[in-house]
Amino acid sequence: QVPLVESGGGLVQAGGSLRLACAASAIIFSNNAMAWYRRAPGKQRELVAAISISDMATYVDAVKGRFTISRDNAKNSVYLQMNSLKPEDTGVYYCSAAARLWGQGTQVTVSS
Repeated sequence: QVPLVESGGGLVQAGGSLRLACAASAIIFSNNAMAWYRRAPGKQRELVAAISISDMATYVDAVKGRFTISRDNAKNSVYLQMNSLKPEDTGVYYCSAAARLWGQGTQVTVSS
């Protein structure tokens, strides 16, 4: 059983937006910082954004000002709003709980 379930990936043109969602069980969500990682083609997985239990958010420099991570405690879910998408944002995006639990990944493709 996959502990985290992502949704919301897809194909979008450069400059467009996508919103990723990740659903977790209540016990996982309430006890862990949550994060989004991505693996671009031919590259290693990298941290994109993270949010603490107290809603402190951090971002990799490449997405600052364009992406927003948020968490909804009532829905045990974490989101990644991605605006002004660029072709270099293409990759498989993974939701993670404290870098210990992982979702199956969702593909994001940004065309130029």
